[in-house]
Amino acid sequence: MKKRTWLKGLATLITLPFISSYPRELGAEQQRSTKIKIDPITVAPLNKPHEAWRSLLSPEAYQVLFEEDTEPPASNPLNQEYRDGTYICAACYLPLFDSKHKYDSGTGWPSFTQPISGHIGTKRDFKLIWPRTEYHCARCEGHQGHVFNDGPPPREERWCNNGLALRFIPKEEALPELRG
Repeated sequence: MKKRTWLKGLATLITLPFISSYPRELGAEQQRSTKIKIDPITVAPLNKPHEAWRSLLSPEAYQVLFEEDTEPPASNPLNQEYRDGTYICAACYLPLFDSKHKYDSGTGWPSFTQPISGHIGTKRDFKLIWPRTEYHCARCEGHQGHVFNDGPPPREERWCNNGLALRFIPKEEALPELRG
């Protein structure tokens, strides 16, 4: 391989995350082109540093929520949870998903066809080189997972979530008060 070709390729990889055509938040044009429909955020974000959540969470949950780690596939019991209820953020307890939108994606992570409207924020993620849509709790900004265009009809969305980032509250139980 020629040195010049190799250097051009390396420069392209290094600069890709900084290209202005990949904004931090998805705008209307990106939503249309990717088919992912992101609702406007309707929840006021907390003004709480990520480090302040450390004492309220297990070390593993903290790593997923605030260091954007990913748990191993098929490692969380919520992947097999199919009772009626609500999935809430494990940090601040904001309701994120209704159980009626959960399905078995075969990926090993809890997956949903849509979130609760206005409770999710998004940003572009380049950790695997190509751009993905990362989503997080709109209130505490805890990392939840990524959304993909390979879900079931009619929305064709797969909201692939880390189980450690969620708590399940069965329908017969009251939702806990928001924590902040």
